[in-house]
Amino acid sequence: MKKIALSLLVILMIVTLISCKKDDTDNNGSAIKDYVEDDNKQNDITPTPTPTNTPEVEITEVPEEISREGQMRSFLTGLWVPEEVGKKRPYAIQFSNFKTVSNQSGIEQADILYEALVEGGITRLLGIGENFTGDRIGSVRSSRHYYASFADEYDAIYIHYGKTKYAVSKLKELKINNLDGETGTDGNVFYRDKTMRAPHNAFTSLDRILRGIDKRGYRTEYEEGYEPHYSFYKEDTDFEGDTSANKVTVKFSPYTSPYLVYNNEDKLYYRYQFGGVHKDSVTGKQLAFKNIIIQFVKQWDIDRNDYQTMEQKDATGSGYYISNGKKINITWKKNEKNRFMRYYDETGQELTMNPGKTFIAIFPNDRTKDVVLE
Repeated sequence: MKKIALSLLVILMIVTLISCKKDDTDNNGSAIKDYVEDDNKQNDITPTPTPTNTPEVEITEVPEEISREGQMRSFLTGLWVPEEVGKKRPYAIQFSNFKTVSNQSGIEQADILYEALVEGGITRLLGIGENFTGDRIGSVRSSRHYYASFADEYDAIYIHYGKTKYAVSKLKELKINNLDGETGTDGNVFYRDKTMRAPHNAFTSLDRILRGIDKRGYRTEYEEGYEPHYSFYKEDTDFEGDTSANKVTVKFSPYTSPYLVYNNEDKLYYRYQFGGVHKDSVTGKQLAFKNIIIQFVKQWDIDRNDYQTMEQKDATGSGYYISNGKKINITWKKNEKNRFMRYYDETGQELTMNPGKTFIAIFPNDRTKDVVLE
């Protein structure tokens, strides 16, 4: 019996040992496996693949906005200017365009430049600007009544040396604020350059203009409710013109046929006249413009002295708008009494122009063929 009991005891011990060994193997294996998998999940995370139909997102840097505090868009050019400049009434200066003084002083500062025929086939220039500076601006010549009307379109202070009898009437009719070298009150506004021949030697300066305005007591800012003459794009804009305009020649007369040549690089038109570059004698810079307007008007001799006149009181007409190497046809309407003047595109909407300087040629409507575009 003892042998049987001993045998049973040995068998029981062997079974227990085998059973314990099996449990340890399973538990330890399972515990290690779970730990390793969890540890890999924590430390070796693989991102979810992007679906093939999801477009990639490009990240671009947003440029800082330019601060325009204290600035406004100029009524004359559509460019940003300081408010104290943009709110100020512009000056309309009557420049001589005689061949001997063809490179005027200070003219490059004009934001808008008008040209129209006067007597004898010559032209005069009217420079309208909001920021003339310097001590030599001119030469300044006498007024013609239609130039007085152009100046009034901009609520400008008109600066001239002398006037025709027709201009006398127009200045009174439109109640234009002006500085005239032939009046005693404004005599100190101008000076003569004695190295030049009269009457082409009258000049002015910013200081003299300011003194004249102060003495006259003229308003120095735009009148309340003034509506800008032009509408401008916010930035330079190409348009689909019906005609290329890389060179624009305006054949006013055998005496003067200015032309403007387009530069593709800066997209400006550079002016030439009298067989050479038209530049400012002070700065040496050639006159350049972003926009050209050819305004066809009904024009005729007003008397035997070949003085000119044109329809302006309540008038309409056609013309061209030229910019960025292209030309489109336009129309215009003017009501002189109400100081209203607007240009319209081919759809009848008010013309929108590129920001920048503008050259305006006022040209007889019975000679449209004498405006040549190439």
